[in-house]
Amino acid sequence: MPVFESSDKARHIFTDLFSILLKDETFTQRMRDAGITLHLIQTKPDIELYVTPDGVQAGAPSQPATIRIKMSCDTAHSLWLGKLLMPVALATGKVRIKGSVAKVLEFVPLLRPAFDQYPEIAASEGLPV
Repeated sequence: MPVFESSDKARHIFTDLFSILLKDETFTQRMRDAGITLHLIQTKPDIELYVTPDGVQAGAPSQPATIRIKMSCDTAHSLWLGKLLMPVALATGKVRIKGSVAKVLEFVPLLRPAFDQYPEIAASEGLPV
């Protein structure tokens, strides 16, 4: 049984997660400095988010992102909980990334605060943690 019962719920939770990150000026400044934008495509249920230093928008980006990450919502949930490690997800094909490897390597450490906050967000929304 999938973790997310609807696209609306998945979109709400992942938009909130990235909105929390974007409140951190260090995070947004480092995204700006590195020229990073993110197109997140998640399936089952289907959602797309476009993350820039200026905000999160639901749907496909109006311009190409520097990093495109595709995975299922269940895989995203496991990753954010720390139950699935990104190298394993990449090696097994559960996560597919397009874009500069250097940009991805710059971006991943910036996400640490989200990994710390996601379990609380998930629990508050009634998701299994």
